[in-house]
Amino acid sequence: MLRVAIRNILPDKVDSLPDWMHEVDGPRRREATATLVDEGCRCERAYLINGAHGPVLVYVMEVEDVAQSEVAASRSSHPIDADHKAVLTETLGEHVRAELLLDLVANK
Repeated sequence: MLRVAIRNILPDKVDSLPDWMHEVDGPRRREATATLVDEGCRCERAYLINGAHGPVLVYVMEVEDVAQSEVAASRSSHPIDADHKAVLTETLGEHVRAELLLDLVANK
């Protein structure tokens, strides 16, 4: 299942968010991928969009079970999870309201 979060980025913090994501995808990649396994997550992507009303983060995760993933994330003892939460808390503003217009899933 795909989980998508869309959040405004605080204008004075827009430079620190890409720096953090590069750290996660660089020197801390092994630590980050270990958390994916714990959370039943196959893929995690973050997009920075410079929109007309300011910068926006679009965060996409493909998880096996949303509820299980949330429980695992909340119970995580990985230092990177605490760091990630702190960076997102410091850099992100309000959720952006989004209307789901299409939700297609191939028949299995």
